[in-house]
Amino acid sequence: MEIFHISAECYPVAKVGGLADVVGALPKYQRNSGHAVKVVIPGYDTKFKNENEFDIYYKGNVKLGTLNFPFSILKEKTDTLGFELYLVEIPELFDRKEVYGFPDDIERFVSFQIATLDWINSKSEIPDVINCHDHHTGLIPFMMQYCHKYKKLNNVPSMITIHNGLYQGQFGFEKLNYFPDFDMEHTPVLEWDNCINSLAVAVKCAAAVTTVSPNYMNEINNYSNGLESLFNSVRYKSKGILNGIDTEVWNPANDIRLEMQYSTRNFIKGKQANKDKLCSLYNLDSTKPLFSFIGRLLDEKGGDLLPQASKEALLANKKGINIFILGSGNTNIETQLSDLLNDFEGNYNVFIGYNEELAHLIYAASDFLLMPSRVEPCGLNQMYALKYGTIPIVRRTGGLEDTVIDFGDDGNGICHVQASVVDICSSIQRAIVLYKDKTRLNKIRRMGMNTDHSWERVCQEYIETYQQKTNKL
Repeated sequence: MEIFHISAECYPVAKVGGLADVVGALPKYQRNSGHAVKVVIPGYDTKFKNENEFDIYYKGNVKLGTLNFPFSILKEKTDTLGFELYLVEIPELFDRKEVYGFPDDIERFVSFQIATLDWINSKSEIPDVINCHDHHTGLIPFMMQYCHKYKKLNNVPSMITIHNGLYQGQFGFEKLNYFPDFDMEHTPVLEWDNCINSLAVAVKCAAAVTTVSPNYMNEINNYSNGLESLFNSVRYKSKGILNGIDTEVWNPANDIRLEMQYSTRNFIKGKQANKDKLCSLYNLDSTKPLFSFIGRLLDEKGGDLLPQASKEALLANKKGINIFILGSGNTNIETQLSDLLNDFEGNYNVFIGYNEELAHLIYAASDFLLMPSRVEPCGLNQMYALKYGTIPIVRRTGGLEDTVIDFGDDGNGICHVQASVVDICSSIQRAIVLYKDKTRLNKIRRMGMNTDHSWERVCQEYIETYQQKTNKL
Protein backbone atom coordinates (compact mmCIF):
# COMPACT_ATOMS: atom_id res chain seq x y z
CA MET A 1 0.00 0.00 0.00
CA GLU A 2 1.33 3.47 -0.91
CA ILE A 3 0.52 5.95 1.86
CA PHE A 4 0.99 9.72 1.81
CA HIS A 5 1.09 11.63 5.10
CA ILE A 6 0.61 15.36 4.64
CA SER A 7 1.33 17.59 7.62
CA ALA A 8 2.58 20.98 8.78
CA GLU A 9 5.11 19.35 11.14
CA CYS A 10 7.39 16.33 11.30
CA TYR A 11 10.07 15.62 13.89
CA PRO A 12 12.99 16.25 13.62
CA VAL A 13 12.50 18.46 10.55
CA ALA A 14 10.07 20.97 12.08
CA LYS A 15 8.43 20.66 15.49
CA VAL A 16 6.04 22.76 17.54
CA GLY A 17 4.13 20.05 19.40
CA GLY A 18 2.99 16.45 19.47
CA LEU A 19 1.85 16.54 15.84
CA ALA A 20 5.51 16.49 14.80
CA ASP A 21 6.30 13.48 16.99
CA VAL A 22 3.43 11.47 15.50
CA VAL A 23 4.25 12.30 11.88
CA GLY A 24 7.91 11.59 12.54
CA ALA A 25 7.18 8.12 13.95
CA LEU A 26 4.02 6.53 12.52
CA PRO A 27 5.28 6.54 8.90
CA LYS A 28 8.52 4.84 9.95
CA TYR A 29 6.65 1.97 11.57
CA GLN A 30 4.25 1.70 8.62
CA ARG A 31 7.25 1.36 6.31
CA ASN A 32 8.71 -1.28 8.62
CA SER A 33 5.43 -3.17 8.11
CA GLY A 34 6.07 -3.33 4.38
CA HIS A 35 4.23 -0.28 3.05
CA ALA A 36 5.54 2.49 0.78
CA VAL A 37 5.26 5.63 2.89
CA LYS A 38 5.84 9.25 1.94
CA VAL A 39 5.67 12.29 4.23
CA VAL A 40 5.10 15.75 2.77
CA ILE A 41 5.61 18.96 4.78
CA PRO A 42 6.45 22.58 3.93
CA GLY A 43 10.08 23.46 3.31
CA TYR A 44 10.78 25.70 6.29
CA ASP A 45 14.25 27.19 6.84
CA THR A 46 15.22 24.65 9.51
CA LYS A 47 18.47 23.13 10.70
CA PHE A 48 17.45 19.74 9.28
CA LYS A 49 16.82 21.18 5.83
CA ASN A 50 20.10 23.05 5.81
CA GLU A 51 22.16 20.07 7.01
CA ASN A 52 20.75 17.41 4.66
CA GLU A 53 20.83 16.94 0.89
CA PHE A 54 17.76 17.01 -1.31
CA ASP A 55 16.91 16.22 -4.92
CA ILE A 56 14.40 18.30 -6.87
CA TYR A 57 11.53 16.02 -7.91
CA TYR A 58 9.00 18.44 -9.37
CA LYS A 59 8.50 22.14 -10.13
CA GLY A 60 5.34 24.13 -10.61
CA ASN A 61 3.38 27.28 -9.83
CA VAL A 62 0.55 27.84 -7.37
CA LYS A 63 -2.00 30.51 -8.22
CA LEU A 64 -3.99 32.02 -5.36
CA GLY A 65 -6.30 34.41 -7.16
CA THR A 66 -3.98 37.05 -8.59
CA LEU A 67 -1.01 35.79 -6.58
CA ASN A 68 1.53 33.43 -8.12
CA PHE A 69 4.05 31.33 -6.19
CA PRO A 70 6.67 29.12 -7.88
CA PHE A 71 7.36 25.93 -5.91
CA SER A 72 9.64 22.90 -5.91
CA ILE A 73 9.18 19.43 -4.44
CA LEU A 74 12.39 18.33 -2.74
CA LYS A 75 13.16 14.77 -1.64
CA GLU A 76 15.65 14.01 1.11
CA LYS A 77 18.27 11.82 -0.54
CA THR A 78 19.00 9.12 2.01
CA ASP A 79 15.62 8.44 3.70
CA THR A 80 17.45 9.03 6.97
CA LEU A 81 14.18 9.25 8.91
CA GLY A 82 13.08 5.76 7.92
CA PHE A 83 10.65 6.91 5.22
CA GLU A 84 10.60 9.11 2.13
CA LEU A 85 10.53 12.78 3.16
CA TYR A 86 9.40 15.47 0.72
CA LEU A 87 9.52 19.22 1.30
CA VAL A 88 7.30 21.66 -0.56
CA GLU A 89 9.62 24.59 -1.09
CA ILE A 90 7.84 27.89 -1.69
CA PRO A 91 10.59 30.42 -0.85
CA GLU A 92 8.36 33.48 -0.59
CA LEU A 93 6.09 31.78 1.96
CA PHE A 94 8.12 29.18 3.82
CA ASP A 95 11.69 30.45 3.82
CA ARG A 96 11.27 31.16 7.55
CA LYS A 97 12.43 29.34 10.67
CA GLU A 98 9.07 29.41 12.47
CA VAL A 99 6.21 27.11 11.52
CA TYR A 100 3.18 29.23 12.47
CA GLY A 101 2.18 32.69 13.59
CA PHE A 102 2.39 34.80 10.44
CA PRO A 103 -0.27 37.14 8.97
CA ASP A 104 -0.17 35.16 5.71
CA ASP A 105 -0.59 31.70 7.26
CA ILE A 106 -3.75 31.14 5.19
CA GLU A 107 -1.85 31.81 1.97
CA ARG A 108 1.07 29.68 3.18
CA PHE A 109 -0.93 26.55 3.96
CA VAL A 110 -3.45 26.81 1.11
CA SER A 111 -0.56 27.06 -1.35
CA PHE A 112 1.18 24.15 0.38
CA GLN A 113 -1.90 21.96 -0.10
CA ILE A 114 -2.36 22.91 -3.75
CA ALA A 115 1.32 22.38 -4.56
CA THR A 116 1.24 18.96 -2.87
CA LEU A 117 -1.81 17.87 -4.86
CA ASP A 118 -0.39 19.25 -8.12
CA TRP A 119 2.65 17.03 -7.63
CA ILE A 120 0.69 13.92 -6.62
CA ASN A 121 -1.67 14.49 -9.53
CA SER A 122 1.29 14.59 -11.95
CA LYS A 123 2.52 11.14 -10.92
CA SER A 124 1.87 8.18 -13.19
CA GLU A 125 0.55 6.09 -10.30
CA ILE A 126 -1.89 7.40 -7.73
CA PRO A 127 -1.49 6.57 -4.02
CA ASP A 128 -3.68 4.10 -2.17
CA VAL A 129 -4.53 6.55 0.61
CA ILE A 130 -3.77 10.12 1.66
CA ASN A 131 -3.62 10.72 5.42
CA CYS A 132 -4.05 14.43 6.21
CA HIS A 133 -3.14 15.81 9.63
CA ASP A 134 -5.03 18.69 11.28
CA HIS A 135 -6.56 21.75 9.64
CA HIS A 136 -3.39 22.82 7.80
CA THR A 137 -4.14 20.01 5.33
CA GLY A 138 -7.92 19.98 5.72
CA LEU A 139 -8.77 21.37 2.28
CA ILE A 140 -7.11 18.45 0.50
CA PRO A 141 -10.08 16.01 0.77
CA PHE A 142 -12.36 18.67 -0.75
CA MET A 143 -9.99 19.51 -3.59
CA MET A 144 -9.43 15.83 -4.40
CA GLN A 145 -13.17 15.32 -4.64
CA TYR A 146 -14.39 18.50 -6.34
CA CYS A 147 -11.61 20.48 -8.06
CA HIS A 148 -11.60 19.72 -11.78
CA LYS A 149 -7.87 19.34 -12.25
CA TYR A 150 -7.68 16.60 -9.59
CA LYS A 151 -10.29 14.37 -11.22
CA LYS A 152 -7.64 11.66 -11.37
CA LEU A 153 -7.66 11.58 -7.52
CA ASN A 154 -11.45 11.43 -7.07
CA ASN A 155 -11.44 7.83 -5.91
CA VAL A 156 -8.35 7.97 -3.71
CA PRO A 157 -9.58 7.69 -0.10
CA SER A 158 -8.45 10.45 2.22
CA MET A 159 -8.33 10.39 6.00
CA ILE A 160 -8.13 13.33 8.38
CA THR A 161 -6.36 12.71 11.67
CA ILE A 162 -7.29 15.31 14.27
CA HIS A 163 -4.53 16.08 16.73
CA ASN A 164 -6.31 19.12 18.19
CA GLY A 165 -9.83 20.08 17.17
CA LEU A 166 -9.69 23.50 18.84
CA TYR A 167 -7.66 24.86 15.92
CA GLN A 168 -9.71 24.86 12.74
CA GLY A 169 -8.13 27.13 10.10
CA GLN A 170 -11.04 29.48 9.42
CA PHE A 171 -10.93 32.20 6.75
CA GLY A 172 -13.39 34.34 4.83
CA PHE A 173 -15.13 33.65 1.53
CA GLU A 174 -13.31 36.62 -0.03
CA LYS A 175 -10.46 34.09 -0.50
CA LEU A 176 -12.62 31.55 -2.31
CA ASN A 177 -10.70 32.38 -5.50
CA TYR A 178 -7.63 30.72 -3.95
CA PHE A 179 -9.15 27.33 -4.79
CA PRO A 180 -8.53 25.62 -8.13
CA ASP A 181 -11.69 25.62 -10.28
CA PHE A 182 -14.67 23.64 -9.02
CA ASP A 183 -18.43 23.76 -9.60
CA MET A 184 -19.90 26.50 -7.42
CA GLU A 185 -22.77 24.22 -6.38
CA HIS A 186 -20.27 22.57 -4.02
CA THR A 187 -19.44 25.83 -2.20
CA PRO A 188 -21.70 24.96 0.80
CA VAL A 189 -19.35 22.06 1.61
CA LEU A 190 -16.72 24.66 2.52
CA GLU A 191 -18.98 26.66 4.83
CA TRP A 192 -19.29 26.43 8.57
CA ASP A 193 -20.54 29.34 10.67
CA ASN A 194 -20.41 31.77 7.72
CA CYS A 195 -16.77 31.16 6.85
CA ILE A 196 -14.53 28.55 5.26
CA ASN A 197 -13.50 26.17 8.04
CA SER A 198 -10.62 23.93 6.97
CA LEU A 199 -11.14 21.31 9.66
CA ALA A 200 -14.89 21.11 9.04
CA VAL A 201 -14.22 20.70 5.31
CA ALA A 202 -11.92 17.76 6.01
CA VAL A 203 -14.41 16.11 8.35
CA LYS A 204 -17.16 16.42 5.74
CA CYS A 205 -15.13 15.19 2.78
CA ALA A 206 -12.66 12.63 4.12
CA ALA A 207 -13.47 8.94 3.84
CA ALA A 208 -12.41 8.47 7.46
CA VAL A 209 -11.96 10.67 10.51
CA THR A 210 -9.62 9.69 13.32
CA THR A 211 -8.62 11.32 16.57
CA VAL A 212 -5.46 10.58 18.51
CA SER A 213 -7.23 8.84 21.40
CA PRO A 214 -10.57 7.07 21.90
CA ASN A 215 -11.62 9.36 24.74
CA TYR A 216 -10.93 12.48 22.67
CA MET A 217 -13.23 11.10 19.98
CA ASN A 218 -15.99 11.19 22.59
CA GLU A 219 -15.02 14.62 23.91
CA ILE A 220 -15.11 16.44 20.57
CA ASN A 221 -18.75 15.43 20.20
CA ASN A 222 -19.45 17.66 23.20
CA TYR A 223 -16.72 20.29 23.04
CA SER A 224 -15.02 21.27 19.79
CA ASN A 225 -15.37 25.03 19.29
CA GLY A 226 -18.67 24.83 17.44
CA LEU A 227 -18.18 21.62 15.44
CA GLU A 228 -20.03 19.38 17.91
CA SER A 229 -22.99 18.62 15.66
CA LEU A 230 -20.69 17.90 12.71
CA PHE A 231 -18.62 15.40 14.66
CA ASN A 232 -21.79 13.71 15.90
CA SER A 233 -23.03 13.38 12.31
CA VAL A 234 -19.89 11.54 11.13
CA ARG A 235 -19.51 8.99 13.91
CA TYR A 236 -20.15 6.25 11.33
CA LYS A 237 -16.78 6.98 9.70
CA SER A 238 -14.86 8.01 12.84
CA LYS A 239 -12.48 6.21 15.15
CA GLY A 240 -10.19 7.13 18.03
CA ILE A 241 -6.72 5.59 17.69
CA LEU A 242 -4.40 6.17 20.64
CA ASN A 243 -0.99 7.52 19.64
CA GLY A 244 2.17 5.61 20.31
CA ILE A 245 5.68 6.73 21.14
CA ASP A 246 8.83 6.11 19.15
CA THR A 247 10.79 3.77 21.41
CA GLU A 248 13.84 4.17 19.19
CA VAL A 249 13.96 7.80 20.34
CA TRP A 250 12.33 7.55 23.77
CA ASN A 251 13.88 4.65 25.63
CA PRO A 252 16.01 5.09 28.77
CA ALA A 253 17.89 1.87 27.97
CA ASN A 254 19.58 3.42 24.91
CA ASP A 255 19.02 7.18 25.27
CA ILE A 256 22.38 8.82 24.59
CA ARG A 257 21.16 12.11 26.08
CA LEU A 258 21.08 10.68 29.59
CA GLU A 259 23.75 10.79 32.26
CA MET A 260 23.14 7.07 32.79
CA GLN A 261 21.06 4.70 30.71
CA TYR A 262 18.81 2.28 32.56
CA SER A 263 16.06 -0.32 32.28
CA THR A 264 13.64 -2.00 34.69
CA ARG A 265 16.61 -3.93 36.11
CA ASN A 266 18.52 -0.87 37.37
CA PHE A 267 16.08 2.03 37.15
CA ILE A 268 16.50 3.08 40.80
CA LYS A 269 20.20 3.70 40.32
CA GLY A 270 19.71 5.10 36.82
CA LYS A 271 17.04 7.60 37.75
CA GLN A 272 19.05 8.82 40.71
CA ALA A 273 22.13 9.38 38.54
CA ASN A 274 20.09 11.48 36.12
CA LYS A 275 18.41 13.31 39.00
CA ASP A 276 21.81 14.16 40.47
CA LYS A 277 22.89 15.51 37.08
CA LEU A 278 19.82 17.70 36.55
CA CYS A 279 19.88 19.00 40.10
CA SER A 280 23.55 19.90 39.85
CA LEU A 281 22.87 21.84 36.64
CA TYR A 282 19.88 23.75 38.02
CA ASN A 283 20.66 24.19 41.71
CA LEU A 284 18.10 21.73 43.08
CA ASP A 285 18.25 19.27 45.97
CA SER A 286 18.57 15.73 44.60
CA THR A 287 17.47 14.19 47.92
CA LYS A 288 13.96 15.63 47.53
CA PRO A 289 11.10 14.46 45.28
CA LEU A 290 11.28 16.22 41.92
CA PHE A 291 8.11 17.44 40.19
CA SER A 292 8.46 18.64 36.61
CA PHE A 293 6.43 20.13 33.78
CA ILE A 294 7.43 19.94 30.12
CA GLY A 295 5.37 21.66 27.45
CA ARG A 296 3.73 24.78 26.15
CA LEU A 297 2.81 27.39 28.75
CA LEU A 298 -0.76 27.90 27.59
CA ASP A 299 -4.17 27.83 29.29
CA GLU A 300 -4.99 24.74 27.20
CA LYS A 301 -2.17 22.89 28.98
CA GLY A 302 -3.04 24.30 32.40
CA GLY A 303 0.04 26.49 32.16
CA ASP A 304 -1.76 29.42 33.78
CA LEU A 305 -2.22 27.29 36.91
CA LEU A 306 1.47 26.46 37.32
CA PRO A 307 2.75 29.69 38.96
CA GLN A 308 0.23 29.63 41.81
CA ALA A 309 0.25 25.84 42.18
CA SER A 310 4.06 25.81 42.32
CA LYS A 311 4.12 28.60 44.88
CA GLU A 312 1.54 26.98 47.14
CA ALA A 313 3.15 23.54 46.92
CA LEU A 314 6.60 24.93 47.70
CA LEU A 315 5.30 26.97 50.65
CA ALA A 316 3.31 24.04 52.03
CA ASN A 317 6.33 21.74 51.98
CA LYS A 318 9.04 24.16 53.13
CA LYS A 319 12.04 23.01 51.10
CA GLY A 320 10.71 19.45 51.07
CA ILE A 321 10.25 19.22 47.29
CA ASN A 322 11.77 20.41 44.01
CA ILE A 323 9.85 21.82 41.04
CA PHE A 324 11.40 22.24 37.58
CA ILE A 325 9.56 23.67 34.57
CA LEU A 326 10.61 23.54 30.92
CA GLY A 327 8.38 25.42 28.51
CA SER A 328 7.39 28.56 26.67
CA GLY A 329 4.22 30.20 25.43
CA ASN A 330 2.21 32.92 27.14
CA THR A 331 4.63 35.67 28.15
CA ASN A 332 2.63 36.53 31.28
CA ILE A 333 2.91 32.92 32.48
CA GLU A 334 6.62 32.91 31.63
CA THR A 335 7.14 36.06 33.72
CA GLN A 336 5.21 34.68 36.70
CA LEU A 337 7.20 31.45 36.66
CA SER A 338 10.50 33.32 36.38
CA ASP A 339 9.55 35.58 39.31
CA LEU A 340 9.29 32.53 41.60
CA LEU A 341 13.06 32.08 41.33
CA ASN A 342 13.51 34.93 43.79
CA ASP A 343 11.64 33.16 46.58
CA PHE A 344 12.47 29.47 46.17
CA GLU A 345 16.15 29.27 45.26
CA GLY A 346 17.48 25.75 45.71
CA ASN A 347 14.09 24.07 45.32
CA TYR A 348 12.71 25.58 42.12
CA ASN A 349 13.95 26.41 38.66
CA VAL A 350 12.55 27.17 35.22
CA PHE A 351 13.89 27.00 31.68
CA ILE A 352 11.92 29.28 29.35
CA GLY A 353 12.06 27.83 25.85
CA TYR A 354 12.40 24.30 24.58
CA ASN A 355 15.45 22.05 24.59
CA GLU A 356 15.04 18.49 23.31
CA GLU A 357 18.16 17.19 25.07
CA LEU A 358 17.08 18.73 28.37
CA ALA A 359 13.60 17.23 28.00
CA HIS A 360 15.07 13.73 27.84
CA LEU A 361 17.10 14.37 30.97
CA ILE A 362 14.06 15.72 32.81
CA TYR A 363 11.97 12.63 32.04
CA ALA A 364 14.77 10.43 33.38
CA ALA A 365 15.50 12.59 36.44
CA SER A 366 11.98 13.39 37.61
CA ASP A 367 9.91 11.49 40.12
CA PHE A 368 6.60 12.99 38.97
CA LEU A 369 5.44 14.81 35.82
CA LEU A 370 2.68 17.45 36.04
CA MET A 371 0.07 17.52 33.26
CA PRO A 372 -2.90 19.63 34.47
CA SER A 373 -4.30 20.02 30.94
CA ARG A 374 -7.71 21.46 30.20
CA VAL A 375 -7.48 19.88 26.75
CA GLU A 376 -5.23 16.95 25.82
CA PRO A 377 -6.36 15.08 22.69
CA CYS A 378 -3.80 12.37 23.33
CA GLY A 379 -0.72 13.58 25.12
CA LEU A 380 2.67 11.99 24.58
CA ASN A 381 4.44 13.39 27.63
CA GLN A 382 2.69 11.01 30.01
CA MET A 383 3.76 8.07 27.82
CA TYR A 384 7.37 9.31 27.77
CA ALA A 385 7.20 9.71 31.55
CA LEU A 386 5.91 6.16 32.05
CA LYS A 387 8.64 4.75 29.82
CA TYR A 388 11.27 6.57 31.91
CA GLY A 389 9.84 5.44 35.25
CA THR A 390 8.39 8.85 36.07
CA ILE A 391 4.88 8.89 37.52
CA PRO A 392 2.47 11.20 35.65
CA ILE A 393 0.12 13.49 37.60
CA VAL A 394 -2.72 14.24 35.19
CA ARG A 395 -6.13 15.77 34.92
CA ARG A 396 -8.67 13.25 33.64
CA THR A 397 -9.24 14.42 30.08
CA GLY A 398 -8.69 13.18 26.52
CA GLY A 399 -5.86 10.73 26.05
CA LEU A 400 -4.67 11.26 29.63
CA GLU A 401 -7.75 9.40 30.80
CA ASP A 402 -7.04 6.62 28.29
CA THR A 403 -3.45 6.10 29.44
CA VAL A 404 -3.18 6.99 33.14
CA ILE A 405 -5.02 5.15 35.93
CA ASP A 406 -4.81 6.41 39.49
CA PHE A 407 -2.52 4.39 41.77
CA GLY A 408 -5.40 4.21 44.25
CA ASP A 409 -7.06 1.95 41.68
CA ASP A 410 -3.84 -0.08 41.27
CA GLY A 411 -2.84 2.08 38.34
CA ASN A 412 0.26 3.79 37.01
CA GLY A 413 -0.23 7.44 37.97
CA ILE A 414 -2.03 10.11 39.95
CA CYS A 415 -5.27 11.59 38.60
CA HIS A 416 -7.44 14.58 39.47
CA VAL A 417 -10.72 15.82 38.04
CA GLN A 418 -10.51 19.62 37.87
CA ALA A 419 -7.99 21.86 36.16
CA SER A 420 -7.43 23.88 39.33
CA VAL A 421 -4.67 24.93 41.69
CA VAL A 422 -6.42 23.07 44.51
CA ASP A 423 -6.49 19.78 42.59
CA ILE A 424 -2.86 20.10 41.48
CA CYS A 425 -1.67 20.79 45.03
CA SER A 426 -3.78 17.95 46.40
CA SER A 427 -2.21 15.56 43.87
CA ILE A 428 1.27 16.79 44.79
CA GLN A 429 0.56 16.02 48.45
CA ARG A 430 -0.58 12.51 47.50
CA ALA A 431 2.63 12.11 45.51
CA ILE A 432 4.76 13.14 48.48
CA VAL A 433 3.13 10.46 50.61
CA LEU A 434 3.67 7.89 47.85
CA TYR A 435 7.31 8.96 47.47
CA LYS A 436 7.99 7.93 51.07
CA ASP A 437 6.64 4.41 50.39
CA LYS A 438 9.55 3.26 48.26
CA THR A 439 8.24 -0.28 47.75
CA ARG A 440 4.95 0.92 46.31
CA LEU A 441 6.63 3.80 44.45
CA ASN A 442 9.03 1.49 42.64
CA LYS A 443 6.31 -1.04 41.86
CA ILE A 444 4.34 1.72 40.09
CA ARG A 445 7.44 2.93 38.28
CA ARG A 446 8.20 -0.57 37.02
CA MET A 447 4.58 -0.97 35.90
CA GLY A 448 4.82 2.23 33.85
CA MET A 449 8.11 1.22 32.23
CA ASN A 450 6.58 -2.10 31.18
CA THR A 451 3.50 -0.51 29.57
CA ASP A 452 3.39 -1.00 25.78
CA HIS A 453 2.81 2.34 24.08
CA SER A 454 4.92 1.49 21.04
CA TRP A 455 3.97 2.40 17.49
CA GLU A 456 4.05 -1.22 16.36
CA ARG A 457 0.70 -1.76 18.07
CA VAL A 458 -0.81 1.51 16.83
CA CYS A 459 0.47 1.14 13.28
CA GLN A 460 -1.79 -1.82 12.58
CA GLU A 461 -4.90 0.12 13.61
CA TYR A 462 -4.12 2.78 11.02
CA ILE A 463 -3.50 0.18 8.32
CA GLU A 464 -6.79 -1.56 9.11
CA THR A 465 -8.64 1.77 8.87
CA TYR A 466 -7.03 2.53 5.49
CA GLN A 467 -7.90 -0.94 4.21
CA GLN A 468 -11.55 -0.62 5.24
CA LYS A 469 -11.81 2.50 3.07
CA THR A 470 -9.83 1.23 0.09
CA ASN A 471 -11.85 -2.00 0.04
CA LYS A 472 -15.09 -0.05 -0.30
CA LEU A 473 -14.04 1.58 -3.56
